[in-house]
Amino acid sequence: MSWVSSEDAGPIRWLTLSNPGRKNSVPPGGWAELRSAIEEFERSEARVLVIRGDGEDFCAGAELDPSMAADAPLIDRHRRMKQVAAAATALHRTTKPTIAAVDGVAVGAGMNLALGCDVVIATTRARFSEIFVRRGLTLDFGGSWHLPRVVGMQRAKELALSGRIVEAEEALRIGLCLEVVEPEALEARATEIAESFLAGAPVAQMFIKQGLDSTWEVSFPEALAWEGQSQSICLSTEDFAEGVQAFIEKRPPQFTGR
Repeated sequence: MSWVSSEDAGPIRWLTLSNPGRKNSVPPGGWAELRSAIEEFERSEARVLVIRGDGEDFCAGAELDPSMAADAPLIDRHRRMKQVAAAATALHRTTKPTIAAVDGVAVGAGMNLALGCDVVIATTRARFSEIFVRRGLTLDFGGSWHLPRVVGMQRAKELALSGRIVEAEEALRIGLCLEVVEPEALEARATEIAESFLAGAPVAQMFIKQGLDSTWEVSFPEALAWEGQSQSICLSTEDFAEGVQAFIEKRPPQFTGR
C-alpha cells in the first residue's frame, strides 16, 4: 500500500499521507514516494496542493527502520538522509501554492513538512513538536531553515532545544499556523484558501514565492533588482494583459499561466 495518494478536485490536488495505526509516520521508502508525488504535482495541470493526513493525525515524523540504527552502516544513514533532503527540496522548489491541513499530531519531520508549505491550517486538536532532541537527534526536513523564519530565532531555539508539545492555541499565537478551525471544518477551510489562490496568476505566484523565500538571503538592492527582472517577465505575459482587461471589464480574470 502506498503511503502517499493523490486526488484532484478540479485544479486542487489533495495529497494524503496514510500509515494506519502509526499516526501517518513516514515508512521506509516513504520519502521517495513523497518526493515523486510533489514532483508530479509540479508537472501537472493542478494549481494548488493541499497536504493532509489520513484520519485524525497529520504525520508523526519518520517511522523507525533499520537504516536509523546506531550500528547501521554510515552509508545507509547517509542515503536515507539524502532521500529526506530530496523530498524537502521538492516541496521547497514547487512553484505553485501549497497548504498543510493539520489535524492531530505534526511532530518531527511531520511538523517540518507542514512548515515547508506556504500556509498551515490546523484544527483545535492539532499538536506540533520538534521532537528530535528527545530522540537524540537534530532537526531535519528543513526544520533548521523553516522554523526560525516562521517563529523567530529565540522561539525556534526554545522549541527545538526542548522538543515540547505546542497545542493549537499556542501554535496560532506564535505563528506556526495561520488559522485554527474545528476538525470537521478543516477540509472546507483548506478548500476555501486553495480557491483563493486559484484567483491569482500562476507566473506571478511563482515569482512571489521565490522572492519571499529568498528574503533573508539578499540585500534590499538585490531584492529590488530581482523584482525588476521578474516584474519585466510578468509584464510580458498573456495573464497580465488578461488581468488588465478583466479590470476594465469589471469581471474576474481567467488566467492560463501564459
